[in-house]
Amino acid sequence: MNDKQRRFVAEYLIDLNAKQAAIRAGYSARTAEVQGCRLLRDAHVQSAVWDAQQKRAVRTGITQDRVLSELALLGFANMQDYMRAGDDGDPYLDFSGLTRAQAAALAEVTVEDFKDGRGEDARDVRRVKFKLADKRAALVDIGRHLGM
Repeated sequence: MNDKQRRFVAEYLIDLNAKQAAIRAGYSARTAEVQGCRLLRDAHVQSAVWDAQQKRAVRTGITQDRVLSELALLGFANMQDYMRAGDDGDPYLDFSGLTRAQAAALAEVTVEDFKDGRGEDARDVRRVKFKLADKRAALVDIGRHLGM
C-alpha cells in the first residue's frame, strides 16, 4: 500500500465515509466518491481497514457481541418494567427497582413540579415523563446485524 492509501484507511476509520476519507487523504473532491469506492474494493485496503478495526475493538473493549447486547436492551425494553398499577388501576412510574440494563433503555426522564389550582385549593403536583430509546431503530439494527 502506498502512503495515500494508508492515509485513506486512517481517515476512513474516523467516520466510515469513503468519499470524505478520500478527500481528507488527498484525492480530488471531484472524483472522491469513485476513488473511495475503488479503494474499499482493493484487497490491501480492505485488509488494513479490517486489521485497524480489530485492533480498535481490542483496545476499546467494544465487540460486536457487546454492541448487539446493548441494542437488545433497547429493542426489547418493555414499558411494564418502568410502570406499576395502583389499587385503582391507574399507572404510576416506579424506577426504584430498575436494573442497570433496564436503565440503559431510558432515553429521557423529565420531572416537572407545579401548583395545580389557586389559593388555598392549590396542590403540589409532580409530573414525571419518560421516553424509551427508539425500539424500532434498535430492532432494525439488530435485524441487519443478523442478516434479516
